[in-house]
Amino acid sequence: MVSISADTPRTMVIACGALTRELRSVLAPFGDAIHVEYLPAPLHNRPERIPDAIVGVLDAKAHLFARVVVAYGDCGTGGLLDAVLEKRGISRLPGAHCYEFFAGSDVFGPLAEEELGTFFLTDYLAKHFDALIISGLGIDRHPELRDMYFGNYVRVVLLSQSEDPAVIELAQAAAQRLGLAFAHRPTGLGPFRKSLTELL
Repeated sequence: MVSISADTPRTMVIACGALTRELRSVLAPFGDAIHVEYLPAPLHNRPERIPDAIVGVLDAKAHLFARVVVAYGDCGTGGLLDAVLEKRGISRLPGAHCYEFFAGSDVFGPLAEEELGTFFLTDYLAKHFDALIISGLGIDRHPELRDMYFGNYVRVVLLSQSEDPAVIELAQAAAQRLGLAFAHRPTGLGPFRKSLTELL
């Protein structure tokens, strides 16, 4: 067994790479007490691979830390992630996905029910829409896939963590590219900070 040295961070957070900016902001007060291990954001296009990717980090590095938490929602794993984490006694952020923990369940629930055909964007997804959605799902190569993926959607809702007008413009462009209506709901980092702080 590897011993934990005094200068090693006591807690490791395994996180989605789509949360990098927000996590750095929220974790700044903790200084070097927390180590974050980021996994590639494009895993969301193959959510069945998320549990194995997290297990890989756990097997390689969990023994170096006194505690491990996971900064993911279920993220489309259909409960597979929770099953893996429960076996190891590891907690994750509450909620189904980042949209829910950015907005807070009390806001996200009614917003989703208001229009079931809603495609949500965060700041990260708005900035990387072409890479993750258009290219990532093959729509650039096969335009007909747009209607297959998004034919039942009605609107795009940006849940913004920042006040950057460029992000809003990018989200509007994404909605236009998908042929959907656009709405904007600022969330800030309050709900995310609360959930993460409680988790830690």
